[in-house]
Amino acid sequence: MELQYIFYIGATPENVWNTLVSPEGTRSTFFGAALNTTLEPGAAFQYVGPGNDGDETVHVYGTILQAVPGKVLSYLEHPGASYRDNHADLESRVTFTLEPVGGCTKLTLTNDQWTPGHPSFANAKEHWWMILSSIKTYAETGKTLDFGW
Repeated sequence: MELQYIFYIGATPENVWNTLVSPEGTRSTFFGAALNTTLEPGAAFQYVGPGNDGDETVHVYGTILQAVPGKVLSYLEHPGASYRDNHADLESRVTFTLEPVGGCTKLTLTNDQWTPGHPSFANAKEHWWMILSSIKTYAETGKTLDFGW
């Protein structure tokens, strides 16, 4: 199973990168969750924000595989403990690749290496469109999308 999305964003790769990793960028584009990590390969990460367990809900967590500023961010992720009892057994890989194209950035997201029967696949398939649309809007305008939540 693999999900792949390609977006063209009217911003530099560095600006898109900051949207992907900065606290302001991730809170604005990942449903209020901040990315907590050192971005070193092998380091742990968590997306933490409002959710099932209050303001400090761990939505997903895992291990950074690769982080090259302005080029690639890749990690293995698990759903947070408040979402699945067997969260540690469920895994997928997420890779954001950034490439300059003229005066814009080509953002390719690949979400693959899913644990067979992973129950979050359908949810991810639906929500990546919203997250990527938010990343594009935020990187281009500094504003967020209002999904009415």
